[in-house]
Amino acid sequence: MDQSEDFIVRTMSADEVAMAVEWAAAEGWNPGRHDPRCFRAADPDGFFVGVWRGEPVACLAAVAYDERFGFIGLYIVKPGFRGQGFGMRIWQHGMRYLGDRNVGLDGVVAQQANYRKSGFQLAYRNIRYQGHVNGIGCAHVAAVADVPFEQLLAYDRPCFPATRERFVSAWIAQPDAVALATVAAGRLAGYGVVRRCKAGCKIGPLFADDAGVAAGLFRALAASMPGELIVLDVPETNPAAVALAEQHGMTSVFETARMYTKDAPAMAIDRVFGVTSFELG
Repeated sequence: MDQSEDFIVRTMSADEVAMAVEWAAAEGWNPGRHDPRCFRAADPDGFFVGVWRGEPVACLAAVAYDERFGFIGLYIVKPGFRGQGFGMRIWQHGMRYLGDRNVGLDGVVAQQANYRKSGFQLAYRNIRYQGHVNGIGCAHVAAVADVPFEQLLAYDRPCFPATRERFVSAWIAQPDAVALATVAAGRLAGYGVVRRCKAGCKIGPLFADDAGVAAGLFRALAASMPGELIVLDVPETNPAAVALAEQHGMTSVFETARMYTKDAPAMAIDRVFGVTSFELG
């Protein structure tokens, strides 16, 4: 706990994680309906709330995935309490919690200069696309539940900077979501999740061996949510992912900078067709 005068930073309860996600919704970030439980599964100790004279006024996720990698997100100070140093206090607390790990984040354009001052370096941009997609089924797509979890986790690992067993287990099983996988020649060739959000649905992650597998999964996931606005966050450094979104008539509406405190982790970025979430990486 970080305590000084009337401002205290402490670990969030489960209910407070839900509160932080509601704050994110108020900021227009459009979180998923069941993000709080899934987020907290990644690292229950990595969510912090700043309390001013008994009132929660700031929040931060500083998720430690393993001993080497962490991710910062949900960095919010309530309107009316900004400009008073509360954000910096909770930020410093979260960074101390993550210690010497390589820390990643997805920074909005307005904050990227501040993140550079804190030692973060630009790796690449993530671009948010959205649109109404006419999805269709795919013969090679099956429910993720039919795939051994160990195989799914092994496929996930090269596409993310750390193993995230607890998070993936919660993410693929959340309500109001569909998780699909593609099996080709007896091996896993890709998987994806679409979840209902405050507005429309987001697809993420979308990991696949190639553009063809990604397109089949994308269309099948969209078909599972007929008529919904579909959101897909893609790394600019995977041109095939950008092309997938644009070929389906999606429009670029937002961007973030993926930044790290150390060198960018080794990732199979050519297999990343959809980022899991801007809040947790």
